[in-house]
Amino acid sequence: MSRSENLDDQHWVVKARCADDPPDSLFVRGAAQRIAKQRCVGCPVRLECLADALQCACDYGVWGGLTERERRAIRRRFPAVEDWMEWLETSDETVAAELRLSASPRVLALVRS
Repeated sequence: MSRSENLDDQHWVVKARCADDPPDSLFVRGAAQRIAKQRCVGCPVRLECLADALQCACDYGVWGGLTERERRAIRRRFPAVEDWMEWLETSDETVAAELRLSASPRVLALVRS
């Protein structure tokens, strides 16, 4: 099964670092978003989570280490992407390469360049 197909079955969710956290902990504003995003650093399924949020156009919460604002910026910058998991894993775009790193990405600075 490819990682893209894995998004459809959602089995990756149980491997998330936040799987046992209260769901509200990821739906925060302001400085609390930085704390929520840090939880995603080093998560073994961060890319699956981010790809799922980009694919579904989730408008709220921190998913895959990105806020809704950061995800909207990515979708605006790359409107032709149909398979976000494939794009995250294989794209030569600087943004995709940054997102593959295990550190907290600088997405807004990259999509504005």
